[in-house]
Amino acid sequence: MAARAAEDLFTEFKSGIESMKLIAAGGGRFEVVVDGDLIYSKAETGRHAEEGELVRLVAEATGMVPKSMEAVA
Repeated sequence: MAARAAEDLFTEFKSGIESMKLIAAGGGRFEVVVDGDLIYSKAETGRHAEEGELVRLVAEATGMVPKSMEAVA
């Protein structure tokens, strides 16, 4: 899940991501933090992120336009 999420985020925001960390943690934890703000937590939602959800959340948190939406914007 984490590797796929990282791939999706790099694909959608390639030029806007300065760095990304994947940190192995036990217990099935999965969190996405942008500029120090938690924007998604599997523990809080009780579920895996839905397709496109992390891209949407990162776009909302950063104001960046995902590559897949550039033609629309």
